[in-house]
Amino acid sequence: MKEFKNITEILDFAIGEEQAAVDFYLLLSAQSKSSETKTIFNEFAEEEMRHKANLTKIKENGMLRLSDEKVRDLKITEYLIDVKPSPGMTYQDALILAMKKEKAAFRMYTVLAAQAEDPAVKELLQSLALEESRHKLRFEIEYDDVIFKEN
Repeated sequence: MKEFKNITEILDFAIGEEQAAVDFYLLLSAQSKSSETKTIFNEFAEEEMRHKANLTKIKENGMLRLSDEKVRDLKITEYLIDVKPSPGMTYQDALILAMKKEKAAFRMYTVLAAQAEDPAVKELLQSLALEESRHKLRFEIEYDDVIFKEN
């Protein structure tokens, strides 16, 4: 796993990860045949763009607002099979893909935080993990509200 020398490197990495998420969701949107799925992927991309902008602002201004808030985990992803991105993806598959992607990002930042020796770096990585857990929770709630209620 990547090692970081300072907060700037972490922010650069996180900004790159957010851009990769934007690109990923825009690609899925372009490949989607369903207008509903296109819309949700575009919304995901817009949210990731806002996160990238926030991280860029933190990097430029040195403003760091960290939270120790705990985010619920509905653990829905624990019971879902992996899905592959495809042009004919259903809304359900899109939500599963998004939840699993956010869970992977959460785990990555959590592992990096555990390895960090500098308290400021550890705190930043924990904050980034918290943000990813919020994303995952949002998708889990949507899945619960829409998919579980339909079935």
